[in-house]
Amino acid sequence: MNASRLLRDRIRAGEHTTVTTGLAPGHLQANLVVLPADWADEFAAFCAANPKPCPLIARSASGDPSLPELGPDIDVRRDLPRYRVFRDGKAVSEETDIGTLWRDDLVAFALGCSYSFESALLAAGVPIRHMEQGKKVCTYRTGLGTVPAGRLHGRMVVSMRNFTVPNAIRAIEITSRFPRVHGAPIHFGDPGAIGIADIDKPEYGGEPDIRAGEVPLFWACGVTPQAVIEAARPPFCITHKAGHMLVTDRLNEEFREA
Repeated sequence: MNASRLLRDRIRAGEHTTVTTGLAPGHLQANLVVLPADWADEFAAFCAANPKPCPLIARSASGDPSLPELGPDIDVRRDLPRYRVFRDGKAVSEETDIGTLWRDDLVAFALGCSYSFESALLAAGVPIRHMEQGKKVCTYRTGLGTVPAGRLHGRMVVSMRNFTVPNAIRAIEITSRFPRVHGAPIHFGDPGAIGIADIDKPEYGGEPDIRAGEVPLFWACGVTPQAVIEAARPPFCITHKAGHMLVTDRLNEEFREA
């Protein structure tokens, strides 16, 4: 049994309920969004209009919790360590299993995750501090708007990783080869230029540790749909909790472009 299946089995059994950072190395991890069917086509259109923060890699049939193209046994109701439940745009609970909340009209979307390009950075010898420290990546709300689609609109969320200048250049080069998992950064340097008021206070994730001579790089992030859900206020939505991803059987290398 491969590492991704073993991890999903542990998650289903309630033995792993925390972040998936660095787990099942080499396997694609995915963000999750679950919406009622009457919002699904609009969300697919939103992803198509905003491929940097919302790179769509799989969509389920209505009422079907499986995503066979990502793993033959995947069940999105049980295979993530922690979920967020939204009603009318407000987060109302966190769950470790959403089986009792599942409905026949729900559609699941899996979006590419930056954890995939982190594996490529590490393989190239580019250190990633939050992984060294066992923390979640720092994630921020920005002032950057997304392209609306139907009723869906909102601001972009970004993740930040900081590097020495030579490693920052290498990080940009490497991640640009992974457009289906957010690709190259959208910004580097001054966080205020993208509407981040205080880089020391991320809305999600761990605490930053930016040292002398290092530059912050900002990638479009798959938490963006959660900000969009808050803005657009669909009656019901389920997402992953930041850092608590769907670990798939697909390999990161499948998503690398030459």
